[in-house]
Amino acid sequence: MALLEVSDLTVVFRRRGEAPFTAVDGVSFAVEPGQTVGLVGESGCGKSVTSLAIMGLLPRRGATVMGSVRFEGTELLSLSPRQMRDRRGRDLGMVFQDPLSSLNPVVSIGLQVTEVLERHRGMPRRQAMVEAADLLDKVGIPDPRRRLDEYPHQLSGGMRQRALIAMALACRPRLLIADEPTTALDVTIQAQILALLAELVRDTGTALIMITHDLGVVAGLCDEVNVLYAGRVVERAERHELFRRPRHPYTHGLLASIPRLDAPRGERLVPIQGSVADNIPWDHGCAFAPRCPRALEACVEITPHMGEEGGRLLRCHNPVQENQEVPA
Repeated sequence: MALLEVSDLTVVFRRRGEAPFTAVDGVSFAVEPGQTVGLVGESGCGKSVTSLAIMGLLPRRGATVMGSVRFEGTELLSLSPRQMRDRRGRDLGMVFQDPLSSLNPVVSIGLQVTEVLERHRGMPRRQAMVEAADLLDKVGIPDPRRRLDEYPHQLSGGMRQRALIAMALACRPRLLIADEPTTALDVTIQAQILALLAELVRDTGTALIMITHDLGVVAGLCDEVNVLYAGRVVERAERHELFRRPRHPYTHGLLASIPRLDAPRGERLVPIQGSVADNIPWDHGCAFAPRCPRALEACVEITPHMGEEGGRLLRCHNPVQENQEVPA
């Protein structure tokens, strides 16, 4: 049984005087205990909005959330704000993208970690401080007792991210959402953070949703990958199968734009033309059609539906065949 089941999740933003904007359009996926599922795509494809909808962190004014998000059979979208606050931290944890803006700049690291322990585990302050130091030590922060008295600006970017992970794991949640946790970190710290997340999943059985635009992160961490474009999943496959044989032109383009160590010297990268804003509505055709080098006439007239092929889900009229190059 899946730990988390997301079915036909749709998020629409509305502002007075402007047309409604659909940021997430019918996204569905499931996460099992101990599994790492990736949500991949360029900025603006709906990854972070999906995670905020799951966590119940979208504003109630101006944002409409529809569909179903079931955690162990409980419908999260029907819970009251108070019931959802009890779930967050205890059952669901989240590591946000920017640790400097996510942490309170005027509250010490120790108080921010112990607040979670006192709120959800009922620990007294003295015991919570001991547990907080142990958590900081487990995530690799040196001299954790001294760091409890320090403020976010006194920590490096890597240590701030580790502190956020410690807060997210304080109540041993069964599901952890990591929203681009390695953004703006150097490659050495990125590798340490990813190794830490992989170790936590392996040792505790925590399910992990990894949100990223970095396919290198996906290659080393995720079991299953969902590729999003314009708010919809366009391809879903097991990690090795996706990298071995990408079928959707968008997935193929993402992989083709990554530098390779085995590429001939001087070989140019193949970027995806245009930007995420260059799309058409899904109810008119394929949103990726204006940027797609394999677009057919049907792509701008008929909406592609999700089909299954050998365990892979694919939304495309003209998918890439095995060992076939996509024209630039």
